[in-house]
Amino acid sequence: MIAVFRHWAMLIVATALVFSPLVFADNQSKIADISVRDYGVLPEISMMAISPSGNRIAYRTTKDGRDIAVVFSLSEKRLLGSVDLREITPQSIYFATDNELVLVASEVRRLFGYRDKLALSTAYAYSLVTKEVRQLLTPGDVIYPGQHGLGRIAGLSPDRKYVYMPAYVPDDRHDHTPRMSLVEVEFDSPQRPRVHFKGLESSIDFFLDGAGEVIAHELFDNRRNLHRILARHGDDWKEIYRKEIDMMEISVVGLNPDRESLVFLAENSETGRDDYFIMDLVTGEVSDAGLGRSDADVEATFTSHDRVVWGVRYSGFNPSYKFFDEDLDRRMAEIQSVFPEHSVWLRDWSDNWEDLLVYVEGSSEAGSFYRFSKGQQPAYIATARPKITAQHIHPIGRMRFQASDGLIIPNLLTIPRSKVGAMKNLPAVVMPHGGPASYDHVGFDWLAQALANRGYLVVQPQFRGSFGFGRDHYEAGHGEWGGKMQEDLTDAVKVLVKKGVVDPERICIVGASYGGYAALAGGAFTPDLYRCVVSINGIGNLEDMLKDKGRLFGDDHWLVAYWQENIGNGKVSQDHLRKVSPALFVDNFSAPVLLIHGEDDLTVPISQSENMYKKLKQAKKTVELMKLEEETHYLVGNETRLQTVESVVAFVDKYLQPTSH
Repeated sequence: MIAVFRHWAMLIVATALVFSPLVFADNQSKIADISVRDYGVLPEISMMAISPSGNRIAYRTTKDGRDIAVVFSLSEKRLLGSVDLREITPQSIYFATDNELVLVASEVRRLFGYRDKLALSTAYAYSLVTKEVRQLLTPGDVIYPGQHGLGRIAGLSPDRKYVYMPAYVPDDRHDHTPRMSLVEVEFDSPQRPRVHFKGLESSIDFFLDGAGEVIAHELFDNRRNLHRILARHGDDWKEIYRKEIDMMEISVVGLNPDRESLVFLAENSETGRDDYFIMDLVTGEVSDAGLGRSDADVEATFTSHDRVVWGVRYSGFNPSYKFFDEDLDRRMAEIQSVFPEHSVWLRDWSDNWEDLLVYVEGSSEAGSFYRFSKGQQPAYIATARPKITAQHIHPIGRMRFQASDGLIIPNLLTIPRSKVGAMKNLPAVVMPHGGPASYDHVGFDWLAQALANRGYLVVQPQFRGSFGFGRDHYEAGHGEWGGKMQEDLTDAVKVLVKKGVVDPERICIVGASYGGYAALAGGAFTPDLYRCVVSINGIGNLEDMLKDKGRLFGDDHWLVAYWQENIGNGKVSQDHLRKVSPALFVDNFSAPVLLIHGEDDLTVPISQSENMYKKLKQAKKTVELMKLEEETHYLVGNETRLQTVESVVAFVDKYLQPTSH
């Protein structure tokens, strides 16, 4: 536990768009009609996409018990078609052509011959001409039955009649070690797809030219720890990249517009940031594209269906962008200037980039979609949460402090509106993010907003090990589960307590996934700090977690190497894992614990929470366990999301007993 701070600094920016005095003067009287459920309910409008022509949009709508995908004509102002989603749980929606909508869906279920449940995904095409829904790739129809990740597109044929999709293809029905290959699927008749390109044993990705032919082929061999890239040179293949490594250090994302080079993301050794690089398909020569920044990582690229990369998005509490086209770059900067301090997400674009679809969220936006078309006035399309208006959103502040070892830790604070002018002695909820290689953004966080609506200051530290703040910040977390990563959370609380912002007697910790582990670690290793602990899909026993990953993927898989690097800095010992596993320190707990877990969670098995519950019960600690039926790791179901938000808020209320607000 860190007792003394040598240096610290704090800066809070509590507003996004300018708030008028009337907004704050009205505060709680305006939000009394908003319930916990209103904050937690799934968005009424989500997954919006725009067609290649820019004239049509598609989106998912969940309202009044319905769940449908809708296609709407912006030019004709009329509904063009809809798809009932009761049997399809979409992960994403996009247009392959103006008349073909693709829905990528996933479900967790058992398959005959497999011991464990599988997360099976596939893609469906909805034709606006025939109004039919067709499954593009059906496990068992040419492709291997027990696979997930289907729905990814590597390219389209020039006439857009065919789509090329990666999938595992067995040599025969007895082959249980299929190879990733590229399958040609006809939109109008997807049954019995044709194998377009037969992959090798370690194939993971394919890149095509304008005619639909594979010109680059990426492979990673888990047994040999070998990452390779092959490029087509006439009728032959040439190895242009080779690296012996247990985890890939470059991420190949697409092609440059002339398709003469591959585009990949990797660390820039000079800046310590993830950067954008180009690899020549003839020589394998690597060059820096000049898009890197010293103050942000390149964390995503904007890539069309043919895998051509047009620009990048940078990390940060609010996203920022850079495009190769100067006019597009200027337009995106102008769009962002319309919503200062808000997060403006570029969601989709038309084929010619004339029409941009953006999603805006922040301290006065709960999530709204806009179309910005070149030469036209911006067009508001829809809001994701109609019941949540600007006065119902609690402002998002920013905080930075220097931890005891000198590392700067960024933070987000969600501030109860009624307390913005009087941030003294507040009850607080520490809410570490999942990952842990992730980070929080300025946006509408449904759980943070629901808690702030009850009068709690929500503190979201971007502890070491978080992505988005440079390689040094990320790697500082390796081997620090239950150690310095946890101390960063404690330091954030201590700074706010010392500043007089937080009441030290009224603090809870709530987290999901890694955040669930951190919540349990808070209860186990700093038991005097928190009045209550909530773990959602969290890890209690790290040794069991690594054994489970090894059983599922094999001890030589790169995913197991990732967890070993992250948890133990590559040197995982049984002793180390046990020292930082909250389930082995249940006697330390003094705070009541609420465990929430999805029964179909394949990322962190529900046995983690079941065993944690059993051990806490045996130690005669106060603990509750709530199992979410048919729910995965990601709280995608509306009813289970509502169960979660109501239970969390009620549990925190019970132990923090906030003052009247």
